Amino acid sequence: MTDDGYLLNNAQAEAGARFQALAELFDPWTQRHVLATGLQAGWHCWEIGAGGPGIPAWLAERVGSRGRVVATDIDTGWLSDADGCEVLRHDVAADEPPGTFDLIHARLVLTHVPERDAALSGMIRALRPGGWLVLEDADPALQPLLCPEESGPAEVLGNRLRRGFRSLLAARGADLGFGRTLPRRLRDAGLLDVVADAYFPMTGPACAVLERATVLQVRDRLLAANLATEDEIEQHLENVATRPMDLATAPLITAWGRRAGVDASASSISAIPREASSAADIAAARKRLS
Repeated sequence: MTDDGYLLNNAQAEAGARFQALAELFDPWTQRHVLATGLQAGWHCWEIGAGGPGIPAWLAERVGSRGRVVATDIDTGWLSDADGCEVLRHDVAADEPPGTFDLIHARLVLTHVPERDAALSGMIRALRPGGWLVLEDADPALQPLLCPEESGPAEVLGNRLRRGFRSLLAARGADLGFGRTLPRRLRDAGLLDVVADAYFPMTGPACAVLERATVLQVRDRLLAANLATEDEIEQHLENVATRPMDLATAPLITAWGRRAGVDASASSISAIPREASSAADIAAARKRLS
């Protein structure tokens, strides 16, 4: 039994700050993986659970006027600035895919979807022959701590509130060990050239912004479930704002694979050096490896 409703509701005022922090932390990581699929002008792309406009607008710049970018979410309120994109309200677990695509990307989506198997099946159906699926999801069970080093009372309190947050996620059907399953799921779905890696920031201004926004979004839920007191939440927010704390995210595991039908071996991400971060870098790397 789950407690209905997405815990981190896009309609809340703090969602904007959360999206901005996630973009600062993870957009360069996402862009590197997406570029390495061979993304080019004319591709049709589907950005699932887009949240904010950053990645959809970035995709639109790269596929150009001959391409297509569809950005979907259950709540599209933060997507008004996604220039060059089609913005659709869409439930990835219940609605049919909005077309067929050369690239499908979802970040921090399937962990929160109880009907994740149905959602993944829909994504696979929507891939064109040779098309790439890039999935990125958290694995809080792999690294569950907000503060990996409990060096003082502030860190102990932060980790206790993080445990409360995880319990709220689990009550809504979130799979806290989902990220690690992505490579197997892509292989089981018949995708080729499946590879995965992981990343999690441990400190920095965006980590603090993300933590503050997240706690404010779930504050009432923490109180209602007796997982924290008002004084504890206020103390934690003050600690985050004023202390040099090392705040970590859950690992973001990225897995990718392609649908059979086109020989895409030349664009396999597994052959791209980790330092490749632009289309020019990746093209040069492929030339060296060919």
